[in-house]
Amino acid sequence: MSDTATKAPGIRQSDPARWKALVFIALAQLMVVLDATIVNIALPSAQQDLGISDGNRQWVVTAYALAFGGLLLFGGRIADLWGRKRTFVLGLVGFAAASALGGAATNEAMMFGSRALQGVFGALLAPAALSLLAVMFTDAKERAKAFGIYGAIAGGGGAVGLILGGFLTEYLNWRWTFFVNIPFAIVAAAGAYFVIREPAGGRNRSPLDIPGVILSTLGLVSLVYGFTRAESEGWSDAVTIGMFVASVGLLAAFVVVEAKVKSPLLPLRVITDRNRGGIYLSLGLAIISMFGLFLFLTYYLQIVKGYTPVKTGFAFLPMIVGMITGSTQIGTRLMTRVAPRLLMGPGFLVAALGMLLLTQMEIGSSYTALLLPAMLLLGLGMGTAFMPAMSLATQGVEPRDSGVASAMVNTSQQVGGAIGTALLNTIAASATTSYIADHMGDAGTRSQQQLVQLEAMVKGYTSAIWFAVGILVVAAAIALTFVNAGKPDMSAVADAGEDAEDSLRVPVVAH
Repeated sequence: MSDTATKAPGIRQSDPARWKALVFIALAQLMVVLDATIVNIALPSAQQDLGISDGNRQWVVTAYALAFGGLLLFGGRIADLWGRKRTFVLGLVGFAAASALGGAATNEAMMFGSRALQGVFGALLAPAALSLLAVMFTDAKERAKAFGIYGAIAGGGGAVGLILGGFLTEYLNWRWTFFVNIPFAIVAAAGAYFVIREPAGGRNRSPLDIPGVILSTLGLVSLVYGFTRAESEGWSDAVTIGMFVASVGLLAAFVVVEAKVKSPLLPLRVITDRNRGGIYLSLGLAIISMFGLFLFLTYYLQIVKGYTPVKTGFAFLPMIVGMITGSTQIGTRLMTRVAPRLLMGPGFLVAALGMLLLTQMEIGSSYTALLLPAMLLLGLGMGTAFMPAMSLATQGVEPRDSGVASAMVNTSQQVGGAIGTALLNTIAASATTSYIADHMGDAGTRSQQQLVQLEAMVKGYTSAIWFAVGILVVAAAIALTFVNAGKPDMSAVADAGEDAEDSLRVPVVAH
């Protein structure tokens, strides 16, 4: 692979090991994204083995989500303070240990504790991985390739988790959905330790903003838990409402504190930038629609169509192929030629078109005629949009802020996932209940009643998917109006030679 950085005079030769480093960063990211879905498939088996009650089983997912979502900003700041490579390796080792604990769990407390620990170390790992890419790949064309690979993994890894989770659960047992993380983590940590060379001079050694850490963590935990609880207990539940009120108050106090303290956890310059703000918002909205869809399609394929876990996982392959194609082919090839919004906006609209096809789902819908083209469009659109979003979210940011800027990308995804699961599930459940109330009276036999229940389930899914279509259209509108960065200015990058060496060679973007 040619080193484009060496062709331009005045630019320091790039680290020759950066492409090897990308392999280990991508492997770690894949592990974290896999974990978000792989455990869902194994949950029924684990629940039965460990004697977890129906009321408590949600904590297998919630414990991870709360720790991961609540600590992401803190994890990003730790990466800036300790060094990205050190934080990355520590996150990997801790994640492996927590996964081993989960696989060896003998009761529900051990399982919940291991999932919370996975979330803690994931919150260190994810921002460090993205910020390493941001500071190691600064040439515009190379950055496009690197973030194309990263974007494909970030978008398609969840679907890969469904396939892997199905295989492990069906042919081994649920414990392997935890143990499989260990070789991933060991290889990625060893590779990172020996290969990654973090550029010098990018640390943020300012004192840690303790009030900011406390307020942001409590605020994000309250927000994520509020949406998680709304899914199971309803939106009018007193604790649900209390969580939302608390999160608004805590996050408002966090913003006030960050505007006043000398060394803020999240410098407001990171989120008040028009481009980054637009990306965080549009990315979060897109994830809302994607997370709900994964859940609905999994249930539709297994319960309505009668697919096995393995067959369900393979049914998601077109989406993975679309993600990889959109990210590494369309996005990577066009990112240095057109403005990011011209990839993000149309990308979200193509995904919305795929989602629109899924509103036509019925009990007897053909996989080949309906689900296959819909998932291909979804993958292509999301892959095309995710790649420039991931890159621009950390581009042009000060090196000392790259960790926390990366954490904001993960935070928007995590909060979006929590909102999507709760909001779209609630809409689906309401539509299902309404359909059953209207049609069950006409079902005289048991088989007719079962048919009504399946029809009601599909009606619920399609009702929620209509909302997901609208959310994606709003995400596209935000990307097209807020994100106003131009295409990367190649000559500006070349002319920046000497100054860039002192600032981790952050690329100049034309506005």
